[in-house]
Amino acid sequence: MFRTSHAIPVPACVARIVPAASLLVVIAGCGAGGGDAEPAPLETRFTFGSPGRSLGQFQYPRGIAVDPVRRVLFVVDKSARVQRWSFDGEPQVQWRMPSWDKGKPTGLGVSPDGRVFVADTHEHRVIAYDADGRELMRFGRYGSGPGEFIYPTDVAFGPGGNVYVSESGNHRVQEFTSDGAFITSWGTDESGPGQFFSAMVVAVSADDRVYVTDWGNSRVQVFDTDGAYLSEWKAVTSAGDLLTNPTGLAFDADGSLYVVDRGNDRVVRFTSEGAFMAQWDEAGTGPGQFRTPTSIAFDAEGNFYVSEVGNSRIQRFSASGEVIEEIGPLTFVMPHGLGFDSAGTLYIADTGNGAVKVFRFFGDGTGQQ
Repeated sequence: MFRTSHAIPVPACVARIVPAASLLVVIAGCGAGGGDAEPAPLETRFTFGSPGRSLGQFQYPRGIAVDPVRRVLFVVDKSARVQRWSFDGEPQVQWRMPSWDKGKPTGLGVSPDGRVFVADTHEHRVIAYDADGRELMRFGRYGSGPGEFIYPTDVAFGPGGNVYVSESGNHRVQEFTSDGAFITSWGTDESGPGQFFSAMVVAVSADDRVYVTDWGNSRVQVFDTDGAYLSEWKAVTSAGDLLTNPTGLAFDADGSLYVVDRGNDRVVRFTSEGAFMAQWDEAGTGPGQFRTPTSIAFDAEGNFYVSEVGNSRIQRFSASGEVIEEIGPLTFVMPHGLGFDSAGTLYIADTGNGAVKVFRFFGDGTGQQ
């Protein structure tokens, strides 16, 4: 059920999308008409990729990172390969990471200058590539010292291109320069302010605050870009109503933060200061209900999209929070990462089917593939 604390105006366009589970930061423009802008013409939807290890095939794709400036997207899969595709679904190049025989990279993102940073989770390092797959640098090794990692999970970019890396194993966040030089770190394995029990997802807001999902402590913590603790978000509607294993994070144009509360099968909207605003909190298989939601993303009109592993579908909600439709029921198998390009096209990592599925929309909410 959609619940709200009071009547809240919801912005009609989105300035920043940060679907954390898809490990992606995209800057999206807003048309002059906002939510009243003319809808884009209907285009044919399509699927690209198939199970396999060749260029144009995937082994359990999970993360999508979109480069709207250069009009390409990057997909990482379980076999530790990164592929670059055009927005029209043409495979361009692929490369294997050094850990291809062990697999399981998790996070990737495109930096402001177009480099692709991948969290090589099981090799305990971060590797940066150019758009053609040439390795530019790597930093980190197994350990708990400055610049070392134990299971890095996600990457995000802050002011000046600094790189923030969350670590599940060391229960902390580390900050590096855009050249991979260590700057600072924060967090230890506890439950106090600034501590973590498995830091999973990191995102940087438009006002340069760093948000981290503290998976094991079931909260979101907020820091400045130097790592100084600002606040924690744990309670939702009351002291007894708590987040449980939050995953996805997304900001709307107003600066509100939407949190995918995976353990409670819901999505919660907070103000930029952490005050409860609204939630979508019914567990189930019907419209507006969730089973194991994973990622969230916004389109340019302020509608938001939530992927569900449990229901193997994507749901589309209006900017005011009403469910519009479910996308691809009985089509997906364990969808994870979501990403929009600058033209409003939605890309979905269909993990179980070894494919990426692409959707464009009528203004009335009718999806076509």
